[in-house]
Amino acid sequence: MIQIAIDGPSGAGKSTVAKAVARELGIIYVDTGALYRTIGYFVRSRDVDPKDPEGVAALLPEISVELKYENGRQIVCLNGEDLGDRIRTPEMSMYASAVSAIPAVRAFLLETQRKIARENSVIMDGRDIGTVILPNANVKIFLTASDECRATRRRDELLAKGIEVTYEEVLADMIERDRNDSTRAVAPAVAAEDAILFDNSWMTPDECTAAIIKLIKEKTEI
Repeated sequence: MIQIAIDGPSGAGKSTVAKAVARELGIIYVDTGALYRTIGYFVRSRDVDPKDPEGVAALLPEISVELKYENGRQIVCLNGEDLGDRIRTPEMSMYASAVSAIPAVRAFLLETQRKIARENSVIMDGRDIGTVILPNANVKIFLTASDECRATRRRDELLAKGIEVTYEEVLADMIERDRNDSTRAVAPAVAAEDAILFDNSWMTPDECTAAIIKLIKEKTEI
């Protein structure tokens, strides 16, 4: 089995690339960010401040998060319900960022993620995959792009889903989330020391995917 870790900031194209790589290599894609968004969604539904560690931790016994795969697509279920795009809004991005800084939440989801990697060949994307979740991954990539490119991509993605946002709103939210994620005390979103830094600012998704697959094949026997 093989473990591939892709970390990086919001809007770098991690999910798009990871999904494409998973299809090409015939391995499982794990969107770890969706897990934190799901926790954030539940916290919001209970009207609890996502930056309140004790308040959020008190809710965890009420939460069941399950990853399912249907036709090669990852589905995250909250207490048995598939939330779909309800966890993909800018608001849920900020909630995910807030709850992910809480040690109890990270501990709650850690074993879920590692169990999948123990039982399957996987490619995981997130912010601390190579540093915390899969420290012994066969390949670690830190994917990034300029702020302008990332904000444009995320805006277009949200608009395609019918979520009305402006470039300025997305850029401001993205910069704030980058700051929160990279400076948090627990598992900050930084590149692992042995990660390969990869800037895809001026690459198409297909170009980036091809380059990443080439890199993976050079590093492994897959």
